Amino acid sequence: MRLILLGPPGAGKGTQAQRLVETHGIPQLSTGDMLRAAVKAGTDVGKRAKAVMDAGELVSDAIVNAIVAERIDEPDCAKGFILDGYPRTLVQADAVAKLLAERGLDLDVVIEFVVDDKAMVDRIINRAEQAKAAGQPVRKDDNAEVFDERLREYYKKTAPLIGYYYAKGKLKGVDGMADIESVTQQIEALLAKTARKKVTADS
Repeated sequence: MRLILLGPPGAGKGTQAQRLVETHGIPQLSTGDMLRAAVKAGTDVGKRAKAVMDAGELVSDAIVNAIVAERIDEPDCAKGFILDGYPRTLVQADAVAKLLAERGLDLDVVIEFVVDDKAMVDRIINRAEQAKAAGQPVRKDDNAEVFDERLREYYKKTAPLIGYYYAKGKLKGVDGMADIESVTQQIEALLAKTARKKVTADS
C-alpha cells in the first residue's frame, strides 16, 4: 500500500501516519528524516544535500527527489510506504509519479484531511492556553501568527495537489476535525475499499 497523506499543518497527519505504521507495518517517509539519514550515511546524494545545507541554502527539488528515490528502493518499502510532507508542490508530485513509474509502481491512494481552518486556529490557541495554565512549555508552532503563516504557505504551494490527485482519481477525503479514533476508522475503511478495487482490477 503506497499512500500520501495530504492536509494543512495541524490536521493530524503525523498521528495517523504513526497508527498506519503500527497497523500495516509500512514505513512513514518524512523528507526531513530522509535528508538526515542520507547525510549521516554519506551517500552521494547525502553529500550533495550536506553541502547545500552547510551553505545555508534550501535543498533543491532534484536532491530531495533523489533522496526519496533512494529511500523507496530500500527493502522495508517493498510492501509499501506513507509519504509524509512530500510531495509539497506540483513539480514534486510529477517527480513522484515518474520515479514510481520507473519502478513499475503506482500510488494506491491520496488521503486528504479535510479541516475547518478557523476551528484549527482555535484548537491551536486553546492548546497553547492549556499548556500555559498547566505550567508546561508552549510549542513554538502553537502560536496563531506562526500557524497562520504556515497555513498560507500550504494553500499557496501544496493545496493545488488536491486538484492534481483528484484528476488522477487518487484523492479520497476524511473528516480531519473528527476525533483521532474516528479518523483512523475512516482511513482504514478507505484503505480496505482501495484494496478491494485493486484485487478486482488485477483479477
